[in-house]
Amino acid sequence: MARRVALVSLLVADYDDAIAFYVGKLGFTLVEDTDMGGDKRWVVVSPGTEGTDFLLARAIDDQARAIGQQGGGRVWLFLHTDDFAGDHARMTAAGVRFLEEPRFEPYGTVAVFEDLSGNRWDLLEPKAAR
Repeated sequence: MARRVALVSLLVADYDDAIAFYVGKLGFTLVEDTDMGGDKRWVVVSPGTEGTDFLLARAIDDQARAIGQQGGGRVWLFLHTDDFAGDHARMTAAGVRFLEEPRFEPYGTVAVFEDLSGNRWDLLEPKAAR
């Protein structure tokens, strides 16, 4: 049996703002944007062919408190790349907020950034990819 995590749901305040950030600033691909009726949409973005896709879910009611806090203030998403320098430069130029300068760790080159809601991510080029 083949299994994998296909989608991770990411709470956002607004679909269009989230698409602009993930596609326009992070360079993800918009996979699907389907109107579900009742002001709901099925919005899926992908970091690339080998990554897990994200369902951008507009928060409603009490869910809004969790926007930007899905990792409890910790880095909880890890965006792997085989071109750290290029991605870091492109993302910085696009206005992505990095919380630190790139650093070299035993496991690879890494820098923490925040998404549009404040969730923390690692941009990471694993050592094996260098």
